[in-house]
Amino acid sequence: MSRFFHLEKTCPQTKARAGTLNTPHGSVPTPVFLPVGSQGTVKTLTPDELRSLGVNMLLSNTYHLYLRPGIEIIRKLGGLHRFMSWDGPILTDSGGFQVFSLGHLRRVNDDGVLFRSHIDGSEHFLTPELATELQEQLGADIIMVLDECPPYGEDIANIKRATERSHLWAERCKRKHGRKRQALFGIVHGGTFPELRRQSADFMTSLGFPGYAIGGLSLGEPKEVMHEMLDETVSLLPEDKPRYLMGVGSPEDLVECVARGVDIFDSALPTRLGRNGAVFTKSRRYNISNARFKEREGPLDSDCDCYTCRTFSAAYLHHLFKAQELLAYRLATIHNVRFIMRLMEQIRRSIFDDTFSEFKDSFIGNYQPTDADTRSEQKRKWLRARQGKYRINELD
Repeated sequence: MSRFFHLEKTCPQTKARAGTLNTPHGSVPTPVFLPVGSQGTVKTLTPDELRSLGVNMLLSNTYHLYLRPGIEIIRKLGGLHRFMSWDGPILTDSGGFQVFSLGHLRRVNDDGVLFRSHIDGSEHFLTPELATELQEQLGADIIMVLDECPPYGEDIANIKRATERSHLWAERCKRKHGRKRQALFGIVHGGTFPELRRQSADFMTSLGFPGYAIGGLSLGEPKEVMHEMLDETVSLLPEDKPRYLMGVGSPEDLVECVARGVDIFDSALPTRLGRNGAVFTKSRRYNISNARFKEREGPLDSDCDCYTCRTFSAAYLHHLFKAQELLAYRLATIHNVRFIMRLMEQIRRSIFDDTFSEFKDSFIGNYQPTDADTRSEQKRKWLRARQGKYRINELD
């Protein structure tokens, strides 16, 4: 895996980087954002549409695919790429986050996690070895170690215990992993405690993974705390290996975290927001159902080159959402995904042009993020819904 990642350019004023991931299913320019296709599909979009939007790589979820339709069915049908008709690279997560979101439906010890399916209540036992084996059978290009992901706000004793368990599981995943053309990433934990972050980074890098994820962030903590933990962690990770920040997808966060040295991102945020009528523009996020768009003749975003903005008025999309037409969800999703893909393209280009610092300042200065209280409450509601209603598959 020595050539798995090629670092091509760095920003002299920040820690931003541009490089290339070389996988069995093609090369991926970084920084890169992965739309989430938990159940083998990015909701409402076809593989051809994803390609046309500039998507190079997808994320799928082992937990969901294990429960339905079952890993063995996917394996018999030729693996995940063939099953979902996507010929590009795929990253699968271990399912750990989903399992730990089940609340009282799971029990954990050092051996693994006993949990009940949110679909039918059936009982399952997920171990590091099984999580690795399932992802190998899916045939993803990048797979993740099984980790314990405690919620934001846990005390240091619980975070320490979960971090140490994640270290134990990472070692077991690495021993189990035998598919050499598949990259197994370690995950650095430690919550919001700098010393635990440093300890976790030191331990994970000692295992020699081809790439490293930064877990346990974007779980409701203030942005400045996330940035502090990133600064604490990234500096301890190898420069010649990719860094993956899990679960981050808002435009301003992508720009800020690229500046802190992150290469890979994923989030269901752009697609989930689109299905709920929230659309990105160059200045801020809007709710297309608001009355201000009822007679808006122009597109959602005059700078956007997506099919939605090239073809339809904002007033038409407003009408579709008010009428609860299914086309509304597709068009808004197309726009949001293309907005994020264009943003990543602009970021990468500015790194090569030595203008990233100016690009960052301009973007952050002109983009109005959703206020912190609203974001935090939305995140809390989302996590509560995962734990209390067992509707994980409908929320990603």
